[in-house]
Amino acid sequence: MSQTLLVRRTLRGATALRGGRPWRPTPYQVFGFLFWLVMTLAYWRVPLCCDAGQHAAVVERLKSHLLRPRHPMADLPGAGSPYYSPYALAQGAFARLTGLGGWEVVKLAGPLNLLVLLTGLGRFVRVLTPRQWAPVLALAAMTLLWGTDRAWWSGYLGLMSMTGNLGYPSAFAIGLTFWAWALTGARARGGARGLAGQVGLGALYGLILLVHPITSVAAVLGAVALVAGWRRRWSAAAAGRWAATGAAALLVAVCWPYFDVFALAGNGSVDAMHRTLYLNLGGHFGLALLLGLPALWLRTRRRPDPDSGSGSGSGPGSWRDPLVLMFALDCLVVAYGWVSGHYTYGRILGLTLVPLQFALAVELAAPRPWPTWRKALAGAAAVGACAGFLTVQAGAVVPRSLDPVGFAQPPRWPTYEWAARHIGPGEVVITDGYYAVHAIAGYGPNLAAPAWPDSALDERERLRRVADVRAYLAPTSTRAERTAVARRHQVRWLLLTRWHPVPEEAVVVAWSERTGEVLARVG
Repeated sequence: MSQTLLVRRTLRGATALRGGRPWRPTPYQVFGFLFWLVMTLAYWRVPLCCDAGQHAAVVERLKSHLLRPRHPMADLPGAGSPYYSPYALAQGAFARLTGLGGWEVVKLAGPLNLLVLLTGLGRFVRVLTPRQWAPVLALAAMTLLWGTDRAWWSGYLGLMSMTGNLGYPSAFAIGLTFWAWALTGARARGGARGLAGQVGLGALYGLILLVHPITSVAAVLGAVALVAGWRRRWSAAAAGRWAATGAAALLVAVCWPYFDVFALAGNGSVDAMHRTLYLNLGGHFGLALLLGLPALWLRTRRRPDPDSGSGSGSGPGSWRDPLVLMFALDCLVVAYGWVSGHYTYGRILGLTLVPLQFALAVELAAPRPWPTWRKALAGAAAVGACAGFLTVQAGAVVPRSLDPVGFAQPPRWPTYEWAARHIGPGEVVITDGYYAVHAIAGYGPNLAAPAWPDSALDERERLRRVADVRAYLAPTSTRAERTAVARRHQVRWLLLTRWHPVPEEAVVVAWSERTGEVLARVG
């Protein structure tokens, strides 16, 4: 018996020498990994669509000319295009090293961006509270609690929207934003004081600004909220360190050689297309507002609770809670976008929901026993999550073959590999198809008229090119008029829907069995 006890004690001592108790994953590490796996498979099973063609085209241009890329979608100079960010440059370099195409690189970027997003979320929530289940609940709230109508936009983090935009720069920038907020919150609470760390944090905010400028607006607002909410005592040294953070961010942005990010502040070329962001706000975001606002209000009423992270650094009933300030500042910017007509600021609506969703998660991660009101809030949150999943998000992760209900599925755009194999890199295409005009440039060809505004191209010139394309495709156009447009823009190919007749001077080269579109050569 004594020998057995001696052996057991020796084994425990050996374990202590190896570092104590064996490592066990946290709930968030388990559920975060499962989420990453499921969402990666969901993202890969759906063909890329929408803005993916633009981002694939950016990769193709950088793959061809890493230092002096042409315009992403047209045979024009590309100097000054905001699409040529550090994120895109890394993708272009990767494409050159591996020989992969733009579409393939964008597809591969999805799991990497998701990893940055998930690790950043976990780190930020741990700054808000030490409760183990809070990051898990925050992830669930962020992906399910939106509304009962589909909100599909770059930078929106619902399950359905993720199937399309995980490979975009916005997803990477939001992941970096969560990391930046985590580091900012830790420093605002006095966790670190080194100047080098402050400068590094500023460089991170500068990188966010270059990767996705509109996301950086929400990132900076969040940083202001964290510092203002948690920093109670100021000294000259502390003010100097935060000034160094801001200076480092500006320096990184100013030194980027591909475009001037500050010139975008007065550019309203994309405002009109973003007006739809302000329509049907209740349908798109109603669940987050209905369930998140009570949780946010509780943070303004409760006494400081070191376990929950609420009210840290502020008095009871204070509105200086960082999540409260973050939501208020975001709402002010969104409102400014509506009143001023600069609807592009509505792009931060996705991140505006984060304080609501995370406040709810922190509240529901509280240890038991729960008071009646918290049980009611938990029940309402569960009902809201089920409503969001069944009405909008389920189709993202439930394939049609396994779907017993008929959930709405992500869009499935056609691919244009069948046409791209005949078109040489940089050759100019005219198309009348909605899908084709957004996708074909991602394979390497150019468009006679770019589909999207770009600060590298005067908007009046783009509209003139759009008018030329319409004139070429008009039923009343003559052969001489079409020839003049083709020569002006060096058009070599037509990619036409089955409803548009092929001009007499064009030669059909290929066609799609799925869509009925034809590829014809001219000139």
